Amino acid sequence: MHQAEQSQNEVFDQEQRVAEYLMAHPDFLVRHPEVLTAIEVPHGVTGAVSLIEYQVRALRRQLATERNRFIHLIARAREYESLSTRLHGLILQLMVVDDSEPLCHLLRETLLREFHAEALAFKLFALAAIEEGAPHDPLANAFADFIDRRNALCGPLSPERAVALFGEGGAGIHSAAIVPIHASGQSGIIAIGSADATRFSPDMGTDFLNRLGEIISQKLRAIRFSGCEPH
Repeated sequence: MHQAEQSQNEVFDQEQRVAEYLMAHPDFLVRHPEVLTAIEVPHGVTGAVSLIEYQVRALRRQLATERNRFIHLIARAREYESLSTRLHGLILQLMVVDDSEPLCHLLRETLLREFHAEALAFKLFALAAIEEGAPHDPLANAFADFIDRRNALCGPLSPERAVALFGEGGAGIHSAAIVPIHASGQSGIIAIGSADATRFSPDMGTDFLNRLGEIISQKLRAIRFSGCEPH
């Protein structure tokens, strides 16, 4: 017997066993409705879509949607778990930093790597100057409406604001995550910039960034700090 014929006979035997099982258990599809969404069921209607076929198609679409949603949730959960682990590592390093220069180096190295970004700016302003309504720092002027926020903001960045944040190198930055910082007598921002206009989008979750801002704000209560030069 040729191998092709043998293979066909094996498939036929398997189909026979499946058919015999289904005939012996006529309630199988009632107990396992998910099978119905994955098989073709003849309905004897030509030229029109029967109600059964319409329902099966709807169930398949619903199942595909739920599967994609589940996959997305799993991916997000893994991403958050990974971010939490990395945040813990950053906290441990922040605990031993006692000066502004190593703090800037740590934040620049870590945040640019973790967010696959190209630019970082960290700037603080005296609250007294901000409350007067006309701070002299052009960066403070450009972000006066953001400084009082409590949550991070992600999205596209205008050329003017990009240059205000990142200096001359800001001309190539098209999206950013901006994290508010609130320390004793000071308020400011950390901006993480990307040349990719879609890298930071308004619908991104900001939990990780908000926690990061709180941790750094707390750290600044222990060291003297005026900001990091744009990079």
